[in-house]
Amino acid sequence: MSFDVERIRKDFPIFEREVNGHPLVYLDSANTSQKPVQVLDVMRAHQERYNGNVSRSVHTLGTESTEAYEGARARIATFIGAASPDEVVFTKNSTEAINLVAHSLGQMLRLGPGDEVVISEMEHHSNLVPWQLLCERTGATLRWFGITDEGRLDESALDDLVSERTKIVSLVHMSNVLGTINDVSGIAARARSVGALVMLDCSQSVPHLPLDVSSLGADLIAFTGHKMLGPTGIGVLWGRLDLLAQMPPFLAGGSMIETVTMGGTTFAAPPARFEAGTPPITEAIGLGAAVDYLTGLGMEAIHQHEQDITRYALDALTSVPGVRIFGPETVEGRGGTVSFGVDGVHPHDVGQVLDALGVEVRVGHHCAKPVCSRFSVPAMTRASFYLYTTTAEIDALARGLDQVRKVFG
Repeated sequence: MSFDVERIRKDFPIFEREVNGHPLVYLDSANTSQKPVQVLDVMRAHQERYNGNVSRSVHTLGTESTEAYEGARARIATFIGAASPDEVVFTKNSTEAINLVAHSLGQMLRLGPGDEVVISEMEHHSNLVPWQLLCERTGATLRWFGITDEGRLDESALDDLVSERTKIVSLVHMSNVLGTINDVSGIAARARSVGALVMLDCSQSVPHLPLDVSSLGADLIAFTGHKMLGPTGIGVLWGRLDLLAQMPPFLAGGSMIETVTMGGTTFAAPPARFEAGTPPITEAIGLGAAVDYLTGLGMEAIHQHEQDITRYALDALTSVPGVRIFGPETVEGRGGTVSFGVDGVHPHDVGQVLDALGVEVRVGHHCAKPVCSRFSVPAMTRASFYLYTTTAEIDALARGLDQVRKVFG
């Protein structure tokens, strides 16, 4: 069956609107995705009919809410190939998930001077700053992989970077700026050989690629709901259950305890240990509905559609004079995120002209300032695609860039 993007778009009410008198062309899904009515309806129905707190009450509403919340956890676990729902921890976003891991592993591993944490120059600030802070607190050393001119990880010094001193390797799986999909198998194998743990920031890959955590080579991954048709305020940390069971909690309060006395506290087993307080219940249920929607379409089909759209976009952008693409210039090993510059025009000016035409892109350093520094630019313009993106929207982007060139000479 062919991938019917026009039928899919009918599930997204936002595509009925105009922006500045033009049909909405939404090319900012790497920032946040739009939501289908199937997700919106599930969240609305829960609030209207089943609203109650989870894991606290024996009354009907509390039971129904708990069943919906835990049912979402189970479906998300299946979606990513987790061995058990207990390996799925709900957080408010990827940032919180990574901070949780940095805090908890720092304690568990007793990180200190002489130990090393390895990341890359390609990271979103959410997978950079928490590790900087951890190293500052503990005296450990932060090291990183560089980026090649083609926008891929430079693994030429792998054996030096990941050594017997390395305790944690934390890398982005798919770059939110360059679109690069990192094959981390070699790095993960090297990390395992020296006894280091591996974490992946999968914020961009889980929404767009068929992904099975059992084959990634990672011990932990993080991703977020609002980039995969779900609501904001909900993210996921997946970890091997045996590892989660060893990790101390990040936040303390209700729901994450086993028993409490005035003299001390013992903690619940994962995932409850890491879900202190009232969780984002409706948001988790909404993410479960988003996973159902994605599963119904098929992640292989979604990935193929995005490959086709990205190939079309790369051809279209390279045909516009003065446009420079950052990152891989073919669809091999890259996803549907394309960052670029227009000669002589600041990205903010590019974004304003495009917005006047109803074309929504993101401009700036995309919470990845070292990537911009690597390519010697203050900022970039980024177009990012998803299952609802059409070739007509790419054509509108190309026409918009022609208008940018006319406006700025």
